[in-house]
Amino acid sequence: MAFKNLHEFLAVLENDNELIRIKEYVDPNLEIAEITDRVSKSGNGGKALLFENTGYDFPVLMNAYGSKKRMCLALGVNDLNDTAKDIENLFKILSTPKENILDKLKMLPKLGQFASWMPKVLRGRGACQQIIMEEPDITKLPVITCWPKDGGPFVTLPIIHTKDPNNHSRNVGMYRMQVFGPRLTGMHWHKHKVSAKHFNEYKKLNKRMPVAVALGGDPVYAYAATAPLPENVDEFMLAGFLRKKKVELVKCISQPDVEVPSDADFIIEGYVDPDDELIWEGPFGDHTGYYSLPDWYPKFHITAITHKKNPIYPATIVGIPPQEDAWLGKATERIFLAPIKMTIVPEILDMEMPVEGVFHNLVIAETQKDYAGQAQKVMNAMWGAGQMMFNKILVVTSPDGEAKRVKLSDYESVAKEVFKNLNPSTDIYFSQGPMDVLDHSCSKMGFGGKMCIDGTFKFEEERDNHFSSVPLSFTQQSVNELKTLFPEVKVVNDSLLEKEIPCLIISIEKKRKHHIKELHESVCRLKSTEGIKMILYVEHTVDANDLTVALWRFCNNLDPKRDHFIVKKYLTENPNQYIACIGFDGTLKTKQFDDFYRDWPNIIIADDKTIHAVDEKWPKLGLGNFIPSPSLKFKGQMYGEEAIATQDLFNKEL
Repeated sequence: MAFKNLHEFLAVLENDNELIRIKEYVDPNLEIAEITDRVSKSGNGGKALLFENTGYDFPVLMNAYGSKKRMCLALGVNDLNDTAKDIENLFKILSTPKENILDKLKMLPKLGQFASWMPKVLRGRGACQQIIMEEPDITKLPVITCWPKDGGPFVTLPIIHTKDPNNHSRNVGMYRMQVFGPRLTGMHWHKHKVSAKHFNEYKKLNKRMPVAVALGGDPVYAYAATAPLPENVDEFMLAGFLRKKKVELVKCISQPDVEVPSDADFIIEGYVDPDDELIWEGPFGDHTGYYSLPDWYPKFHITAITHKKNPIYPATIVGIPPQEDAWLGKATERIFLAPIKMTIVPEILDMEMPVEGVFHNLVIAETQKDYAGQAQKVMNAMWGAGQMMFNKILVVTSPDGEAKRVKLSDYESVAKEVFKNLNPSTDIYFSQGPMDVLDHSCSKMGFGGKMCIDGTFKFEEERDNHFSSVPLSFTQQSVNELKTLFPEVKVVNDSLLEKEIPCLIISIEKKRKHHIKELHESVCRLKSTEGIKMILYVEHTVDANDLTVALWRFCNNLDPKRDHFIVKKYLTENPNQYIACIGFDGTLKTKQFDDFYRDWPNIIIADDKTIHAVDEKWPKLGLGNFIPSPSLKFKGQMYGEEAIATQDLFNKEL
C-alpha cells in the first residue's frame, strides 16, 4: 500500500487506535525520549506518539514503527512474511528457464510490473518544496536530544541521499546527524557504508559531495533506507516494490544533482567537502543499549531546507532493548530471508534475530541438513553476505529427521535442541573479521571475533566417539557450594537446567587477571557441575536471574574468540570418555585485568532530573496509567555518570 504522505499514515494509525496525540508541552531535550522509552517498553511496543506542543512550529512523531502491527501497516501487509513470499515468488519467476516463446510472453506482465516499481524523476517542484526557508536553520526544527550524555541534538530518522560521482548510482541510507549549528551537522557514516564509499570517490576527484536528507513522507522510505541491499540496488526500487507504486522524486533546489521523494515532509540539502577537517562527533546513546563514543566524522554543510505545508518531524530513539528499531530489524529479518535463500544459502529454512542480540550480535539460522559439515558451509556463506559480515554469534539448527520443526521464536525449545546436539569442544567454531564499528567489545575497532554454534544433528563423520553426555546433578545445594567456594560468585542462574538446557549464567565480581578463566576451570572440576555444557559469566552488577538483561549484556560485552575457555574432563569410571564445558567472559573489559586498551562505554539511562520532570507531567499527557522509567532498573549497573565507563570506579569497587 502506498501512502500519499505521512499525514495519511497517521490517519490510518489513529483509525486503528495506534496513535496518541500529546497536547501538553514536552521538551525535545530529553523529555520526548524519556516518554517514548516508557511507552515503547510498556508491552507490545505501546502506541505511536505525536507530540503536538514542542515549543517549535512542528509536531514530533515517535514510535511510529514500534510494534508488529504498525510495522505491517507501514509496509502495507497483513504479516511481515507476506512480503518475503512475494519476493520469493518474484525470484522464482525471474530465475525459471524460459524454453519457448510462450514462456517468454508470460514474463511480460511481470516485467511490466517490475518496471512500475522503478523510481521516476518529476519535473518541477514537489510538495516537499512548498515552503523554502529564507535562511536555512536546522535549529528551527525540533531535533531531539535523546540521552543525557549525548553530544547534542541528533537527527535520528534521516533518509540520506548520495550518488556515486562516476556512475551516478544512487544510495539511500540512514546515518545519524549531530547538530552543531544552524547550518552544520555531522555525517556519521561508517567506513563499510555505501555513502562513505561515495565520499571516498569524491575525495579522489577533489570535489564537494552533494547530499540531501529527507524526513517523513511514505513510512516505507525510512525502512528502505535501513535495508541491507546490495550496492547496485536502488533503495527506492525496494520502496516501490513494497508500496506497489513507484517513488516519485524531484530535484533538489540547491543541490540539483540529487533527487528526493516529492512527498517528504522536510528536505535538508547540503554538501560534504573532502577538504574540510573532520568534526568530533558523539557520544550518542545507540541501539546496542550503550553509548557509542566520540570519533571524527565528516561535516555536513546545509545549503537549503524546504518542507511541505503542515509537516511532521519524524524521529526515533534507540537504547536498551526493546525499542522501536527492533521492529525495523524484524522486518529485515523476514523480508530478506527469501533473497538469502535464493542467492546465498539455499538450504536455509528460517532465520531469527533475537532482540537481546541487537541485530548483528546474535542470529539463529535453521537449515536443511543433508551432509556432514553443512552447518560450517552455512556459517561461511552467511559471514560473507553483505551486512551479515558483522554477525558475532551464529547459532545453526536443523530439523532432526521426522521430528516436528521447532519455531525459532520459541527460544527455549531451540536452546534445548541445540544443547542436545552440542559437543562444546568440537561443535563451536571461532573466526575473526569485520565487526560493527559500534561493537565496543572488540580489542580493535571494527575488527573482532566471531562464533558459530553448530546445534544441528550430527552425522557419524561429525561425532567424536570419546565425548560423553552425563546426567545433570546440579541442585540448590550446588549453588550454595559455588558461592561458598568462590565468594566472587554473586548470583547463579540455574533455571535453564530445569528445562533440559545444560547452561548456567553466573554474575561474578572480577578481581584479577585471568580470573574468569581460572574460576571456570575450578568450577568445571566440581562433581556437581558435570553435565553442564556452557557457563556464561556476566558482571556482578548484572542480575544473572534476569535472563533477558543478562543475555543482552553478555552479547554486547563478548568477543567470542578472545573470551572463551574450554575445559575437557575425562571420566574416572571410563578414562577414554570425556565431558566438556565451555565458558564465556561477558563482563566489562579493562586495561588492568584484560589488557583492553579501548574506552569502554556506559549503558544508556535517563538522568534523575528528566525522570522526575516526566513523572510530574504524566497525569497531563493522556497516556493512561503511570509507567515508571525503565532506566530505574539499570541505575546500579552504571560505572560512573559519563558516557565512558569510569575505570577507576570499577577498580575501587573491586
